[in-house]
Amino acid sequence: MPHAPFFITGTGTGVGKTLVTALLAARLRASGVRVAALKPVSSGGRADAELLATALAGDLTLDEINPWHFRAPIAPVLAARREGMTVTRSQIMTHVRAMQRRFAVVLIEGAGGLLSPLGEGVDSRDLITALRATSIIVAPNRLGVVNELRLTLAALPPSVRQRAKVVLVDQELPDASARGNAGLLAEYFSADRTIPFPWLRNPINLTTALKNQRVRKAVDWMAEGWLLATAQD
Repeated sequence: MPHAPFFITGTGTGVGKTLVTALLAARLRASGVRVAALKPVSSGGRADAELLATALAGDLTLDEINPWHFRAPIAPVLAARREGMTVTRSQIMTHVRAMQRRFAVVLIEGAGGLLSPLGEGVDSRDLITALRATSIIVAPNRLGVVNELRLTLAALPPSVRQRAKVVLVDQELPDASARGNAGLLAEYFSADRTIPFPWLRNPINLTTALKNQRVRKAVDWMAEGWLLATAQD
């Protein structure tokens, strides 16, 4: 049986999902793990899928990473309708299952937040549940994030929520809430399932970023037992 995938979602758009996915993919690949990183559905530019392609160093084509891409920079389901196209859960699941047969680990990045529609009648929560994926929730460490994370976590099925991980991303200009957000979140969600992540300036070089001690610690934590298993082989 294929291993359950990792699904990287977030509290919204532009919170760091792609960077986290790319760094995790690059780290696993460098450690000898056969890894695929997918962004099944996207709209607007294709920079996110291109960064994942860089992390995989040619193991997948851009169209394998991102099979459904639509031009308008709006919600994917609306962008698809503008082009007379539809994307269904069955289509996405078929693509992910095919990748699971080829790779030991599959990383899937959603678009937007947990409940943002990806296609007709499908969002990231639907895919996480159907795939029994380990959910990694990326959130910006700024005012309002505790509310955003509590809403996101509450929207997950209990069995998924218990296994979820939260990546709290530092901001370039921290606000007054930044120092206390992790502690406040710990009153509602287990602190050992949350990790801080440093602010990284664009453009990102994945190899250089992984030399940052805080980045490496967070990525290794997200990778669960895969790096240990590789070291023992």
